[in-house]
Amino acid sequence: RHLQRVCVLLTRGRAPGTCQHQPPEQEDADDGQSLVFADLTPEEMAQVVRYLRGSLGVRLVDASRAEPSDSCIASVELQVPAKAEVLRFLDGAGARPPREALAVLYFGNQPEPNVTEYVVGPLPTPVYHRDVTVQKYGGKVPYHRRPMLAVEYKQIAAFLKSRVFTTAPSFMRQVMEYDGASLAALTAAPRGFQSGDRITWFVLFQNVSGFFVHPVGLEVLVDHSSLDISQWAVSRVFYNGQYYRDMVQLESAYVQGRISVEKVGKAPRDGDFSSMKPRAPAAALFPLQFEPQGPRYSVRNNHVLFQAWSFAFGMSVHRGLRLFDVRHKGERVAYEISVQEALSVYGSNCPGGMSTRYMDGSFGIGRYASPLVRGVDCPYVATYLDVHYLAHSQVSRVSKSALCIFEQNLGSPLRRHYSNLQSLYYGGLVNSALVVRSIATVGNYDYVWDFIFYQNGAIEGKVQATGYVTSSFLHGDGLRYGNRVWEHTLGTIHTHSINYKVDLDVGGVKNSLVAHDMAFEMARAPWSPEQQIERPRLAKKVLDTEDQAAFRLQSKMPRYIYFAANSKNKWGHQRGYRIQITSSAGDHVPEGSSMERAISWARYQLAVTRRKEEEPTSTSIYNQNDPWTPTVAFADFINNETITNEDLVAWITAGFLHIPHSEDIPNTVTVGNSVGFLLRPYNYYDLDPSIYSHDGVFFTSEQDFTACDVNPIACLPKTASCLPNLPPFTYDGFQNMSRL
Repeated sequence: RHLQRVCVLLTRGRAPGTCQHQPPEQEDADDGQSLVFADLTPEEMAQVVRYLRGSLGVRLVDASRAEPSDSCIASVELQVPAKAEVLRFLDGAGARPPREALAVLYFGNQPEPNVTEYVVGPLPTPVYHRDVTVQKYGGKVPYHRRPMLAVEYKQIAAFLKSRVFTTAPSFMRQVMEYDGASLAALTAAPRGFQSGDRITWFVLFQNVSGFFVHPVGLEVLVDHSSLDISQWAVSRVFYNGQYYRDMVQLESAYVQGRISVEKVGKAPRDGDFSSMKPRAPAAALFPLQFEPQGPRYSVRNNHVLFQAWSFAFGMSVHRGLRLFDVRHKGERVAYEISVQEALSVYGSNCPGGMSTRYMDGSFGIGRYASPLVRGVDCPYVATYLDVHYLAHSQVSRVSKSALCIFEQNLGSPLRRHYSNLQSLYYGGLVNSALVVRSIATVGNYDYVWDFIFYQNGAIEGKVQATGYVTSSFLHGDGLRYGNRVWEHTLGTIHTHSINYKVDLDVGGVKNSLVAHDMAFEMARAPWSPEQQIERPRLAKKVLDTEDQAAFRLQSKMPRYIYFAANSKNKWGHQRGYRIQITSSAGDHVPEGSSMERAISWARYQLAVTRRKEEEPTSTSIYNQNDPWTPTVAFADFINNETITNEDLVAWITAGFLHIPHSEDIPNTVTVGNSVGFLLRPYNYYDLDPSIYSHDGVFFTSEQDFTACDVNPIACLPKTASCLPNLPPFTYDGFQNMSRL
């Protein structure tokens, strides 16, 4: 094989040289302004921790080993300054807003345990902290609402191993073949049925690769509401369709032979059917993209330039990827585009499955940003960036290469025309777009988060789901809740709902919301009045209140809905950016549900509200463990205020229904599991801005289309025959993995 390759090179006359990089045309004139949105550095996080430990007069235990009765720092991240302050700084002569951090603290060691949020500043050397909890949430945050720390899961695992499984020795040894390490537990959430509950179903699986599809039929309900771990107790046990008071009762039923045993064959460590190990040897290499003259984009700090685009990026430890100050041709199009929440609602005839309503923000979408594998998760020559975060520990951690940025030739024309009438010519434009990506692995699911920038001024927000399905033990009427995907494995039906915040500023901060659609009208043909024509016409409507701009999930929505500026284009139309949603969402949890208000953002495919500093997010990390008294209820944002000529925010929900099937084994593919939205210019420009792209191709029948000066594509055999400079493959994803 190697010989063959050498021969090919020799017959070409000479070996190609290494690609010569040209710097991107656009110089970054940002001057560090985008740093106002930059994530905290490890040094800044360390300063915040040092300041809090010395300034609160409270003993703070490291969150990685805290008992529920201790006080600790749960997370520290950037406190994004108020929009008005930032805009004065970016657009006017305003001072740079002070750099501040938002710290979430758990106070377990107090007469009234609670969660408190402090804004700490100014960085890099803090001298003040403000308690913002009451201002943000209208009251103190009760302690039971706190998201679970990694250490609490470890404490529950130890409780199960030492105090629960030991009470059913015969059952655990003979039926479960348990050896102290052969089972893995997965948490359900929320934890109970009413405010104050902290009672969680733990579903048990064989502890092998891809354990999520190896249920063993045993589930345990743990009451871990007490701040004293020795008071934790088992509230109920479920095995193969039957409920028991506790493991003691299960053991006695087993020993007396009063139990229907369904023994699961012991899976090998690699999981067998759930292993992702390739079942075929490597063959010819897949196609690679490369940049013959180097990247055409630049990344400086947290600022990206690509052709007519510029934007700042960051990563919230809870909510994940976010963009700020997005500009096209120097003009701001959006102030913020960010992920808000990822919700999964499950059905099953097993208790853990049927009670699962995961709100991933509570677990930490940014915290679980995966280290990306070069060449698989993103193109080989992408730019890879590390993400630093502080959560569940006093020390910041790094996810290496957890963000990638790349330009991608999408392999199709952005637009084209082949003229075979009158004059003969071809005109086309390569569809090359810039992608910013992170992939969050929250338990079993992997979400691929993309923001994509096109040359015509469009932005796409897209999420693809992959990873493993989580499953239930197949018993009884299980097939009402999904498909059987292996011998004892029920792939349980569930929905995915993803919420985004899109703060568009089209031609300025003040916008209105306008809907365009079509309607047929009956008309007599003017030249032949006895004939009638059904002709489509344009239907227009200004949506002037929040209530009119809240579109229920499955309801009909105007097909063109756009943020309209106060300015007009050359043809007299209001300049606008249109919101186009791609979604195949399942049904929303019925509004009669006691927990629905906590996820009320998911009622709407689109809701447009007046932007308010006190409504920064559609949900809260505290909603997962107390959805019955939601800390933030999105439904309250919609209160019929006027939205004409105001600073507006679009809250977009995209989702899909997943009925797992045998092809989800070993795990789910991204194909067909992609949803999101597009923001597209609508009369924003006088013509398509991509006509000014350097990637255009045009030649006529009269021209020599093999000449480089006529057609740049004709030069490719020469200009792109260089060897790409591929960096060596490295991966740091298994380092620093002491987190759960």
